[in-house]
Amino acid sequence: MSVQDTGCCPRFNPEPWEDTTVEWDDKLFIKDSVRCLFRIPLNFGRVMTRNMERIGAAKAGTPGECLVLSDCCSLWRTDVYLHVAKEKPGAEHVRLTGRYRTAVFEGHYKNSGCWAQEMTDRMKAEGEALKKILFYYTTCPKCAEAYGKNYVVLLAEV
Repeated sequence: MSVQDTGCCPRFNPEPWEDTTVEWDDKLFIKDSVRCLFRIPLNFGRVMTRNMERIGAAKAGTPGECLVLSDCCSLWRTDVYLHVAKEKPGAEHVRLTGRYRTAVFEGHYKNSGCWAQEMTDRMKAEGEALKKILFYYTTCPKCAEAYGKNYVVLLAEV
């Protein structure tokens, strides 16, 4: 099988993300928001489609990398960050700088709360001051089903 045998999301290799530290200095992202109902996303597909079109039109993609992060801000909103190579006029941008501890989880999205608690407990046990947790959903639901694995990377900003 090829790396992108679904034609959509690349097959994810969890090894480089497992129990490591990632340091970013002004890593550029387009920022957008998804409406939620008790943390269940309502318009995620539309938000992603809109932003992928923006990124494509601006030729701002990052070849070989599709890094989309989610920050579940409240019961009603999730901020999404799409890594880009350059700014796109008309889009909101954010640059992330910091140190992030990572852990890879596998399973259904409904387990996200348990994974966040496990990550929080892990950082506390290691004496790290946790600022926030970002979720890196490595594939869309259709590709996760096709590949038989649904990997999610949690990035704990410390």
